[in-house]
Amino acid sequence: MKKDKLILIGASTGGPGHLKKLLKNFNNTNVPIVIAQHMNEIFIPSFSSQLSTEVGVSVTLVSGEVELKNGIYVCEKTSSIKLNESLKISNIDFDTSPSIFNPNVDNLFISASLLTHKLDILAILLTGIGNDGALGLKALYEAGAKCFGESEQSAIVYGMPKKAKELNSDLKMLTLEEIKIEMEKFTNVFL
Repeated sequence: MKKDKLILIGASTGGPGHLKKLLKNFNNTNVPIVIAQHMNEIFIPSFSSQLSTEVGVSVTLVSGEVELKNGIYVCEKTSSIKLNESLKISNIDFDTSPSIFNPNVDNLFISASLLTHKLDILAILLTGIGNDGALGLKALYEAGAKCFGESEQSAIVYGMPKKAKELNSDLKMLTLEEIKIEMEKFTNVFL
């Protein structure tokens, strides 16, 4: 049985520019793309609007519970993905999920790792300082998701992807251009 597809992207320092490069002229909008970009909550709405304008695709800001359909979704706060009668994403109150990273990539990735039996997931960890996303990417990889880290060659800051590679020596590291090619392959129904 064919599973629905989902793309997850985590990023921090250097992420906004890299996300624009990845998503510009990305014509495959038949798969939901969920982004956790480290950023102060007050700047995320303007970032989402700017991303929508620059990539030419409607971007939905996840500010509560949202049912995922095709398109791009940007998490406003730490978020989790769940499957009820449909695929949903919801923000989590910081009182129950404290983190120095907003939104928390690990939380998003780990919540999705529990859904690989029903979803075909591609997870990407882009440029950034620190280690957020490394544990979540490992959990997704171990659950059978297709996972990539951004290589040192193209990362603005090779912190988060480097930590992910340290935790999982089998993790494939790709340049931003190679990641875009993999995203296109993943979304192409004929491949």
